[in-house]
Amino acid sequence: MTFSPEPIAVRFDADNFWVDLEDGRTLGIPLAWFPRLLNGTAELREKFFLSPDGIHWEELDEDISIAGLLAGRGD
Repeated sequence: MTFSPEPIAVRFDADNFWVDLEDGRTLGIPLAWFPRLLNGTAELREKFFLSPDGIHWEELDEDISIAGLLAGRGD
């Protein structure tokens, strides 16, 4: 079984979100790939929690796996 590196930080700009990984990489992901994030308010986007395998937004009903991001998958 292959494990993805854990996320350690998430930040947003107008068009993307950025995920810093424990292995030193930073992923830039278009918000357009995830309509719930794109349409969510900045306040709701900031209400995430990190798990070893992904990022979760309870109020936006969004769960994104690091493995999926590394594979280039959106919603």
